[in-house]
Order: sequence, then C-alpha cells, then structure tokens
Amino acid sequence: MRIQSMTNTDTEDAIGTAIQVKELALAGSELVRITVNTPEAAKAVPYIREQLDRMGISVPLIGDFHYNGHRLLSEFPECAQTLSKYRINPGNVGKGDKRDRQFSQMIEAAIQWDKPIRIGVNWGSLDQELLAGLMDENSRRSAPWDAKQVMYEALITSALESAQRAEEIGLPGHQITLSCKVSGVTDLIAVYRELAKRSKYSLHLGLTEAGMGTKGTVASAAALGILLQEGIGDTIRVSLTPAPGESRTQEVVVASEIIQSLGLRKFVPSVTACPGCGRTTSTTFQELTKQIDDFLRDQMPVWRKQYPGVENMKVAVMGCIVNGPGESKHADIGISLPGTGEAPAAPVFIDGEKRMTLRGESIAIEFQNVVENYIRERFTPRTPTI
Repeated sequence: MRIQSMTNTDTEDAIGTAIQVKELALAGSELVRITVNTPEAAKAVPYIREQLDRMGISVPLIGDFHYNGHRLLSEFPECAQTLSKYRINPGNVGKGDKRDRQFSQMIEAAIQWDKPIRIGVNWGSLDQELLAGLMDENSRRSAPWDAKQVMYEALITSALESAQRAEEIGLPGHQITLSCKVSGVTDLIAVYRELAKRSKYSLHLGLTEAGMGTKGTVASAAALGILLQEGIGDTIRVSLTPAPGESRTQEVVVASEIIQSLGLRKFVPSVTACPGCGRTTSTTFQELTKQIDDFLRDQMPVWRKQYPGVENMKVAVMGCIVNGPGESKHADIGISLPGTGEAPAAPVFIDGEKRMTLRGESIAIEFQNVVENYIRERFTPRTPTI
C-alpha cells in the first residue's frame, strides 16, 4: 500500500512545482502526480526532475494527462521519458474514431518508454457514448437497473475495456493500474467492491473531490478504511481541498494516518493523548501533545534514514493522574502531566518504568530531548553505504 498525492502548482512553474513535490515527498508521499496540460508544462517536466534530483528527492513523478496527452507525449519525448508513470482518463482522450487513435498513441508511448499507466475513470468526466449505450441496453432489460447502478457499471466497464485495449496494443497487464473515482462514500465502496471482483489489475483508491477539512478527512477515512480493511487497493490518495493557507501536505498526513490506524503500515511513531476533561483545565498537555506530534513528524524524514524501525515507537502524552501513569507505562516512552490541583510534576516512563520527573517551564523541550536520547539508545543506526 503506497501513498500518492498531487501538486496544485502550475507545472509551468518548474521551481515552485519542484518545491511542492519535495514537501509532499518529505511528508511521506511515495508517488506525486503533476498536471501536464500544455506544451510549456511538458517542457518543464525534465527540469522539475532535475531540480528534485539535485535536492536528493527521488520520488517518482506521474504525469496527469487530459484531452491532449497523446500529442504532448509524442511531441515532447523528454517529458515522456522523464515521467515515471502516465495517468490516462478514458473519458477525456477524444470521441469516436479519434478516441481510439489518441488512446492508442498514449499506450504506444508507454510501451516505447517502458512506463506503467493508471487508467483513471472519474464519474465527473465519464465517456458519454459508453454511458448512453449502457442506458439504452438497460432500458431493454425486463427489470431495469436504477440510474446509479448504470453509472457504476459505466465506470467499471470504461476502466476494464480500456485496460483490455491497452493490453491488446502491447502493454503488459502488470503495468496497468485502474481507478474508478466518485465523490460519495457508499458509491465508492460499491464500485470498488465490484471492480475488485472483476479486475486482475492493481487498484488505486481515492474519493474524488472529498472536500475540505473535517468533511474531507472523515469521508475519505470512512470510504478508504472499509476498502483497505477488505484488502482492496494498492495505492491511495486523499483528495483534500486545502483551507486557505493550509499546506498541501495535509492530504499525505491523513492518508498515512488511515493506513497506520488500520495496522497496515507504520509511518511515524504513534502518539497516545487523552482528550482532556474537567481534571485538565490547563492547556499545557494539549500544547505539549501538539509540539511532540509536530516534532516527531518533522524529524521522521531524518530518523527514518538513520534509525530503521523508529516508526514503530509508541509515545504517550497524558493529562492527569487518572490514566496518565498507566498509559505512559504501556508506551515505549510516555509523560504524565499534572492535572488541575495536582503537584506541578511530570513523571516520565521509559519501557514501562518511571525514569525521571520533569518540572518547570521547559517540560516540552526537555521531553523532546528525552525522546531523541531514547531513539539513539534503542534503535541501531543504519550503516552508511560507501
């Protein structure tokens, strides 16, 4: 299960795009998709790759093509060669005979440059000729399906027929990934369950246009969590609309949390924190929890390279005597902060045993130092390669 994200920069701005790709990669995105929609964007792709390589960022780049991808891939071979993968939307490659010819051109480019593809169907840009044909066919049924079932079938048929056509042209099946994206939670679950039954290809999961903030996060977690738990999906993207001023990396954070919460992979040390109650009227433990969580995420790109296994560490930041000591003992390293009216002391537990007590105004900094020392002592540093 791998995490994918997508830039929202103008790809023609090669420097700005490279910077955002780097941010997404450092946040944990293992594949990054970029829009390739103009000749200028296609020309920028090799330069973006060059900038990333200079920064030591090896994340694969996926080119997102609509309408003119056949032309861009043939007219700009450097772009076609530089990209690690192509995303093709069957609903946006042309109509009639032109559609078949232009789709074939894109597949031939993938074969020429030995690139995998994702056939990405979206119900907002579905092949209207295919949909009309299925609706006509449905009208002749003795017991017609409802409109939603016809839509589901159109999505799945578009993906499967396009994949079959790509194989007929000569692209190996193992280089094909399918996706059928919709924006409704129950719709996505229904479509992917059926697609998984009928598909031999790897599948990319994503709730398209999931929305902003809490709505987008909850909807994505509900839909993707159910499918992942059923063993459906090979890559995922959480398509969040960033709030004004919010980092694009939030979608990567949410995707990694979904996967980690299901126990499928570990990305960062887990932080257990109490929600607070009348015993914790002070905001100290809330502030410390955020500082520790931010600290762990910021350090993970470095720690992951230096200390294999550090992502499995468990940290507890608790707010009072009720559950604080117990939860802290169950973590690899934990701190129990004083609740309202409790003595101004914060015992620290390491591997289940109380090791020290922190006091004063610099508890957060001192606890971060404790965490760093624990990591250096517990996890064997990776041997540098020569």
